[in-house]
Amino acid sequence: MGNLLGSWRFKEPSTVEECDSTWGSDSESDEPAAAEDDSGISDSVSPVESDRSAGDTSPQLTESPESVPKMKRSFYAARDLYKYRHSYPNYRKSRQPNEYRNLRFYLNKIPLVPDGIYIEEILTKWRGDYDKLEHNHTYIQWLFPLREQGLNFYAHELTQDEIKEFQSTREAKRRFLAAYSLMLDFYGIKLLDKSGNVARAPNWQERFQHLNESQHNYLRITRILKSLGELGYEAFKAPLVRLFLEESLCRNTLPNMQHSVLEYFVYTIRLPATRRRLLRYARQHYRPAHAFLWGPPPKRRGGGVGAGGSVGAGSSGIRAPAPTPEQHRRGEESTSSPSASGVVIVSSHDAMLCPDLAAGASKGRTGLASNTAGLEGVLMMVGGRGERNE
Repeated sequence: MGNLLGSWRFKEPSTVEECDSTWGSDSESDEPAAAEDDSGISDSVSPVESDRSAGDTSPQLTESPESVPKMKRSFYAARDLYKYRHSYPNYRKSRQPNEYRNLRFYLNKIPLVPDGIYIEEILTKWRGDYDKLEHNHTYIQWLFPLREQGLNFYAHELTQDEIKEFQSTREAKRRFLAAYSLMLDFYGIKLLDKSGNVARAPNWQERFQHLNESQHNYLRITRILKSLGELGYEAFKAPLVRLFLEESLCRNTLPNMQHSVLEYFVYTIRLPATRRRLLRYARQHYRPAHAFLWGPPPKRRGGGVGAGGSVGAGSSGIRAPAPTPEQHRRGEESTSSPSASGVVIVSSHDAMLCPDLAAGASKGRTGLASNTAGLEGVLMMVGGRGERNE
């Protein structure tokens, strides 16, 4: 038995669906009893922001063989955050002793390398020095350590034993929260209380403008969120992610952050029920609504889409089977019918009346053709009502 356990190797997930357990126990009520935690030793690589083209942080569009635009989630981001949420299952043991260097740094006993700066100097002298916080790239791995290697190879990775020691050391935890507050201030946000609630800082307009343009900070924010979870502040993540969702999707103050907050920030949260609540909130405000990729999957919502096809993009951007020429012709005739125009919009997540999306109906004709039978039934009903009205 010991030999079997010793020879066990973690098999990495190979698809986005395997990485994402958010909707595996979907519950509309999201009661606490259904809250299954992904964390645990037995049971979140630096984020790959290159999935976005320069200057465009929205999900990328790729042309399908049927010339229908389809968006796709990043597998690399999903796999990275899967490993984090499951406490790095491929790291069964500490790879090397680190002599608790992260803890000693937070106890002000050793400086960060290579700059030779102590934590107290950062906390007391760097607050409000936004140029230094922006252009220095060596401190972030020391302030927010993880069990994975960052860009500063002098920074040491956390180990499980060091995490336990850190969480039981009051002085280290006090300084860690001060470092978190320091970075929030840099981003135009203030920490309100010991529960992790946050709000706009007085200088939020200036800082949000900078944050919207300086997108390398999104990598830093992902690291900060991960480190919060490692060092005992998992509950602090949701308030910050919710604020970023509101600012990027509703208030449009951080439009360039939309992709990062949905692809990375949300998925640092280990509790699926919390992720579901945040994603449902995001889905209400995401535009265009039919392009929301992050769930719930169409098959879990029922509605007007059959099991064999998907009108809009699914949770991973998987395309529906290509229609036959006859289905394509019949679909064009149906969508060009006066009774259908601007009345019925069928997406991968909803079957609903949505005049705002009527303009996109013609672009989705090919995808709609894969569900011709169901759509024709809807159109016949609408046509019948039109005749009776006449």
